Amino acid sequence: MYSAFRQLCEQGLRIPREPEPPPGDEAQTRIFLAARNYYKYLLVAWALKTALSLLVIVFILLGPFLAVFFNRLHLDSQWQALILVAEGIGLVMAIGGAIFGLALVRLDFEKRWYVVTDRSLRVRDGIVQVREATVTFANIQNISISQGPIQRLLGIADLRVDTAGGGGAAAAHGKHGTPNLHTVWFRGVDNANEIKKLMQQRLRQLKDSGLGDHEEWAAPTGVAATVVSPNLIEVLREVRAEAEALRLTTAQRFGSSSQA
Repeated sequence: MYSAFRQLCEQGLRIPREPEPPPGDEAQTRIFLAARNYYKYLLVAWALKTALSLLVIVFILLGPFLAVFFNRLHLDSQWQALILVAEGIGLVMAIGGAIFGLALVRLDFEKRWYVVTDRSLRVRDGIVQVREATVTFANIQNISISQGPIQRLLGIADLRVDTAGGGGAAAAHGKHGTPNLHTVWFRGVDNANEIKKLMQQRLRQLKDSGLGDHEEWAAPTGVAATVVSPNLIEVLREVRAEAEALRLTTAQRFGSSSQA
């Protein structure tokens, strides 16, 4: 039954079956998924919310049920039966909604993807409200790992990636609790350190290739930055050294000629 529900959601909500990697070298693409213990974490959260909701519903339905059962309303048998049927339908709908919510929890876990290439990363989560963000390594400013007590018990953690314009740790969320577009999360992974080291390695490779933001080669304000390869830089240094040597030799010759 769940397979049919998943296929229906994939077709109706246009959810891709497999992760779609961002631009980059396919040979260096790594796909990470949330850990199985993160699913247990989501199940616990679902169970607590569902139990609280069912308790509220049962408490609301209990009053009319007891009134009908003890005949406190002094109604005809037909009205009493109608009230009991309505309460039964409400209880069945509440249980059906809880089961539907459980299916959404599992589908949300399965459709949560974290893709890392040699140039960028892509994070996707959500079923009804899909959230997908693609970030290039050139815009990454900070990578950090957070882990709460329950996550530590389950052996999972959240990896946070801040990009340019994110405003630092204090800006994890925008106004009124809306997600910050400059921050992406790898939630519920059990290999956060491995993913962080991979990103740091790719960042170093990006800078070593001349695509990074080197301060010594920063362009003046208002001038577009130009990508300069290390080989070209070395050639320019050699040309400058030869020019200085030629200038020094010319100065010495003119100096000796004037003395003569």
